[in-house]
Amino acid sequence: MLYQNDDMGKDYLKGLEVGFAGDPNRIVAKESYEVAEPTIDSHVVRLKSSNPDVIVFFTTPKFGAQAIKKLGEMSWKPVTIVSNVSASTATVMRPAGMDNSQGVISAAYAKDASDPQWKDDAGMKAFDELIAKYMPDTNRVDSSAMTGYNMATTMVEVLRRCGDDLTRANVMKQAASLKQFAQGGLLPGVTLSTGPNDFQPIEQLQLMQFKGERCSCSATSSPAKPAAIRG
Repeated sequence: MLYQNDDMGKDYLKGLEVGFAGDPNRIVAKESYEVAEPTIDSHVVRLKSSNPDVIVFFTTPKFGAQAIKKLGEMSWKPVTIVSNVSASTATVMRPAGMDNSQGVISAAYAKDASDPQWKDDAGMKAFDELIAKYMPDTNRVDSSAMTGYNMATTMVEVLRRCGDDLTRANVMKQAASLKQFAQGGLLPGVTLSTGPNDFQPIEQLQLMQFKGERCSCSATSSPAKPAAIRG
């Protein structure tokens, strides 16, 4: 596995290690990289030397694209899994090379703005309207745009529920009492839920695999909860 040497990467790493706690020898090699590194090619080459069957990239988009591209340059085709943050067709798969990205596996909770299946979707239309009105220079297919949109609409819902009582106590109370709140930017079947002792709003993902020119989800409802990758 290759992971970014920060809280994000280490959290993903911890989750996978917890998942393999009963058989730690299944993890044959680990490489970490710094965000200041211009390229992570050398890390991918070192991972290949351990001859793994599966390679997992816990990377941000720039480095995810680099890693997948390097696999293609080496004509190496292990089962390849990338973290959700690097599951973007527009910012990872296409820059890595369409041929190199075929078969890459990930998981998603949000809609991909570059996927034509959502062109007539009400939630995607609302996203596009907001982008056009307030942030016309934003690259709509950048996955960060959808992430920001989902965060913002969640905050709007929390403030709506607060009414005129905008004290910190009430804001926290409403933020910690979301029950299956469905956002337009989330995949069908994925909702937000929080509680007084549960501050992780999204606990559902849908498996996806890059085929052709887009990432296809395995299902459109009843996503599984990925306990093994929770930090």
